[in-house]
Parts: sequence; structure tokens; C-alpha cells
Amino acid sequence: MMWRSKKNPDDGEEPAPQEDRPGSSSQAHTREEPNERTRLLDSRPPPPNSDGYLDPDDPAVSPYNLWSVRFLRYFTVLFLVITFLWWVLLLVSIFISPPGMHSRGSGFFDFSYTTLTIGNLLVAVVFFIVPAKGLRITTAIVSVLLLVDMIMILSVPRLRVEEGWVGIASVIWATVMAIWCILTDRVVAWGKREEEERLTGRPETRRTVREWTAVLIATIITSIFIVITLLMTGTLGLRARDATLAMTGDRILVDGDKYEVHLACLGSETSTNGTKEPTILIEAGEHPSEYGLEPWAYNAWQNGTISRYCYWDRPGYGWSDNAPSPHSAGMSADALSEALAKSGEQGPWVLVSAGYGSVVSRIFSSRHLKEVSGLMLLDPLHEDLLHRIGSPGRGFLLWGWGIISPLGIERLGGAIFKGRTREDRVYGKYAYQNGRFIKAQLQENLVANSLTRNEVRSARNIQSPDTPLVLITSGIRAGSDAEWESKQRDLSKLTDNLLAWDTVPKAPHEVWKTLEGRTKMEDRLKELVAAARNAEAEKEA
Repeated sequence: MMWRSKKNPDDGEEPAPQEDRPGSSSQAHTREEPNERTRLLDSRPPPPNSDGYLDPDDPAVSPYNLWSVRFLRYFTVLFLVITFLWWVLLLVSIFISPPGMHSRGSGFFDFSYTTLTIGNLLVAVVFFIVPAKGLRITTAIVSVLLLVDMIMILSVPRLRVEEGWVGIASVIWATVMAIWCILTDRVVAWGKREEEERLTGRPETRRTVREWTAVLIATIITSIFIVITLLMTGTLGLRARDATLAMTGDRILVDGDKYEVHLACLGSETSTNGTKEPTILIEAGEHPSEYGLEPWAYNAWQNGTISRYCYWDRPGYGWSDNAPSPHSAGMSADALSEALAKSGEQGPWVLVSAGYGSVVSRIFSSRHLKEVSGLMLLDPLHEDLLHRIGSPGRGFLLWGWGIISPLGIERLGGAIFKGRTREDRVYGKYAYQNGRFIKAQLQENLVANSLTRNEVRSARNIQSPDTPLVLITSGIRAGSDAEWESKQRDLSKLTDNLLAWDTVPKAPHEVWKTLEGRTKMEDRLKELVAAARNAEAEKEA
């Protein structure tokens, strides 16, 4: 813009108008520092010896002068707010499932995708005015990985069912927002160059130390995002692989068709003489039934000790979906009852349970008094000791472990370097690394000392005193924990019909892990089945 003085016919120069004179309010206004909301060029004169262009360091040289750039920034902030609200809702749903928000998977994957989205948007907002090619490249890699995740979830039926609409929406939103961040950075870079060319005569290629530091920090952060997304993609691939593992039995929808539980039965309902045999109903402890108890029951069936047995996976264990939160032992007992009814299975039942599973079995027994013909408790957890699994510290650790479970560091390392199989991850020794398993443990922790404790205390008052009872205790556990041994003694009085209480000296908490423990379990089960047969015969007579 050219500046010219006005001529006066008398003295050769016309006085400047009042508003242009030094000290006038108008001139003071035009000399204010420009900001992102002022026009690019105002009526102030250029600096001395200027060619009409602004200095590159002038604050007026900013991409914020373009409405397109401002538009992108406003919407990026809006998207960040929306994502944060969604993140809070997902965080709450881990502990209390809002209506329609229940995920049949762990709920940790959708939470992780949303956390990653917040990270991408925060980088875009904080480093908005410092566009960089490296930042666009790293974010593009994240976008590609998220796109792969989205395709996997949508194309693998089991993943699609487990993640549900919540997980699908979260990964799609994460992908779209990553692409948005790339677009935003590209438009800001274009706007910066356009404004520099128009106001300074050339695009600025220099960067200040502050700008280089910002670029470095942003690139490092997005590089970390690449590693996180890569690990999540690998873990999702393992989940897709594990979904192909064949299972015995069926998944059955329960609780108003909100989720599925796995139930399997093996053997004949009648004996050789045509009488109805009691069915052994297996309730696992702190691990899926398939890891320990079910193989033992299978051997007992092969040996002829029992004629038929059924086993299931509590919600979150083995092949079962996670249930909505909160979820107590009584709710598990109800889910088992519904699954048995839907599959057409009928008693009489002999309940064999271990550890925490004994709590579920006792509640189930109190709600099916006429159908339960015997109880076999294997180193059971007493209701007065539920505080051990319901401590806040344990809950916090489970929550933290669940949050990082989508990274699958142990699972990926085990599969790649140690040759761990699908069986190991689904129901075996390393099932504890599964996000659904962690969520189930967290759910048990949250209500152990409240809902579950009240349910099992009520069950004890309802329990029939005539039900045959066998109690087998871990010698190692009882010898090292006086309180545990005392509570085992109390559980031996659960009914008035105690057939046997055995303490296996060298057996751990999972007593079937020793030969002596397995032998003692099978011998006592034979006695319990015989007592159940006699009881059924007396009823028929």
C-alpha cells in the first residue's frame, strides 16, 4: 500500500487531517498491536525504508487471519469437547453400564480408542499454529492403523458382537478424527504460506527455537501414538485369531438377550437301569472351568464315577461375554439358571465348585432347593473373606491393568516369542491377560463386599439343612492362613448332612493340581453321587 501526503497550494503541502495528526485517538488506535482478530493491513504507515511488506516476525503475519483456518480450529476444539464427554461416559460404563451402553466385550478397547482420539486432538489444538510435515506423516500412520482396526472389527463377526455399537463408533470416530488432524495441519500450513507470501513477499522457511521445540514435541508424541496403535492392532489381530477356536457346547443369550454365556454338557441323563442320574454342575473358581476342573470331571466321567456333567463359563470367563456392570455372584447364578433352562437341562444337580465359584454355587443352591441333591466345595471362599477380593487397592490395580490390556504387551510377547496358543489365551494359564477376564474380576471386586456378600448370607439362611455336603480344603492354604482354616470349619456346618471334610496336606488352593487332591475329589464325588441317588430313590418311593 502506497502512502502519499496531501498538497497545499500556499505552502506546498496541505496539513494533515485532525485524525491523522500525531497524538490523535485515531492514530493511537491504528498503532495497537494486531492480533488474530484484526485485519491484516490497517492505516498505519509502514516502517522507514520499507518496501511495503510487513516483517515476517510481525504478529499480523498469521494463518489465523483466514476464516478457513479459524473455522478448523473452532471445530477441532468442539470435537475435543465431544470426545472428552464420550470418554467420561465410557469411563463410567466400566463401573455402571448406562442403558444401551453395555459392551459384551471388555469395554477397555473403546475406552482406549477414545483416549487415543483425545490425544490426537490435543496435539492438534496445542500445536495448531506450528504445522509440520513430520507431524502429518506420523498422524497418517496412526490413521492407517486405525483404519485397519476398524476393518477388522467390522469384518470379524465375533469382534463385531463383542465391541457392539459402542466399540464400532469409537474406532470409527478415532479414525475420522485422525484424518481430520491431518487435514487441519495441512490447511494451516497452506494458510501460513499464503499469508506470508501476501504480507511479507515470500514464504517463511525459518523456524524459531520455540517452533522447532514444538515440532519436536508434537512429533515425539504422535510417534508414541504410532506404537500404541500398532500394539492395539496386534492385540486385535490376536483376538480375531482366538475367535476361530472351536468350543464344546453353545453360547446362550441371557438377561434379556444382553449377553451370551457358554454352557456345555457331556454324558447320559439316565443310567443303564433306566433311572435318572444326577448331573454334576461344575462352577470354576478364579479361572475358567476348562482350566483344571473340567478335565478332572471328564476323567471322572470316563472312569464311570459320574454319568453326566455340565460346565459353564461365568460372564467374562472363557467363551462367555461380559455382563453389564455392576454384576454380582447372585446375577451369575441367575444367568446360569436361565442358560440351563433355555438349553433344556434339568436336575437333579450335584454342584461341584471351587474358590469364588463356591459363592455362586451356594446362591444357586438356595434358589433351586428341590433340584440340588448335593454340594461339593473345593477350598471354598467364605463370605466373611470376600473383603479380600473386594479391597479398593485390588480394584484399582485391576482397573489399571484393564486400561492397558488393549496394548496386549504380554499377550503379543507370549504369542511371538513363547509360542503360546489360542487355548492358553482363551481359557488356559494365560487367560488372565484377556480384557474380558480382567473386566469380570473387576466386577467381582466392586460388589464383593456389598451385593455379593448380602446374597450369599441370604443363601445360607435359605439353604436346606438336609443337602449332602462334601468339603475339601487345601492343606497348604489352611496351614499358612489361620483365618482361612477357621472359615473352612464354619463352612463344614453349612448343612446338617456333612458327608466328609478332608484337608489335603500338600494340595494348593486349586486342590486338583495334585494327584492326591484329584483322587480324594473323585472318591468323595462318588459318595456324594451315591447319596444323591439314594435321596432321589426315597423321593420316588
